[in-house]
Amino acid sequence: MSCKNDNRPNYQYMPNMYESVGYETYSKSTAFKNGVEAQLPVEGTISRGHSLYDYKDTNEDYELAKAELKSPLAANEIDEKVGKELYNIYCGICHGNRGAGQGTLVKREKILGIPNYADRDITEGSIYHVIYYGKNTMGSYAGQLNEEERWQVTAYVTSLRNALIK
Repeated sequence: MSCKNDNRPNYQYMPNMYESVGYETYSKSTAFKNGVEAQLPVEGTISRGHSLYDYKDTNEDYELAKAELKSPLAANEIDEKVGKELYNIYCGICHGNRGAGQGTLVKREKILGIPNYADRDITEGSIYHVIYYGKNTMGSYAGQLNEEERWQVTAYVTSLRNALIK
């Protein structure tokens, strides 16, 4: 109301915000050095919230991860409640809530051949590697779970396996 006057034209503050120039996505631009609207990441950097994973998606690196990869989480950092919740969301549908390979999709015969954790020779490293890359019919969950969440699920799967073996 302070700028409004019916007897003369009103002021328009920041007209660029109301009538912006339309740019074509990824078109040439003078705004950036490389001439492309989107900036490329700096060489040698990784996205925030991600870390390097030194193992490749090969059977050899699976075996290597199985033999030598250990959880970076200390015992007091493992939260079984979080691990269980994430496991039930992402894993339980196929592997079952107890890890016996009898999830809902298996019972409905939508997917077959899901292993019982007790029948497998698995370690923290192999579990993490499979969550990261996937294996056989299981896809990767690296996009759904960040690094800490993957380790929480790994700890929970280990506890499920230990309960099945007893």
